[in-house]
Amino acid sequence: MDFMYDPLTDGRSIRLFNVIDDFNREALAIEIDCSLPSEHVIRALRQIIGWRGRPKAIRCDNGPEYLSAAIIEWARQYGIRLDHVQPGKPQQNAYVERFNRTVRHEWLSQYPWEDLDHVQRFVTD
Repeated sequence: MDFMYDPLTDGRSIRLFNVIDDFNREALAIEIDCSLPSEHVIRALRQIIGWRGRPKAIRCDNGPEYLSAAIIEWARQYGIRLDHVQPGKPQQNAYVERFNRTVRHEWLSQYPWEDLDHVQRFVTD
């Protein structure tokens, strides 16, 4: 799992939270909002678990969302190991990094995004 940022035409930024299955490289979630605190991340992960089952581990970088007490406690309660990649080694999270690059190249950089609803409509249509 990983985050991306992209600007809107009005100068605000949106965040994308992407979750990729390391086994089959399927995109399990793309959450988009102006702010994605750890509670939002936990809600998305609970939805994925309800749909796909509980993973043994989740690979993530060392961003503050993944180091928060809320995420660490949630993972502990579910018996999920958080595998943090080494700082400065994005290749250790290669599948989601490649997915992020495709998302940026194929659609984020192709359009001037007016607002959050514009991006969400594009992603869900």
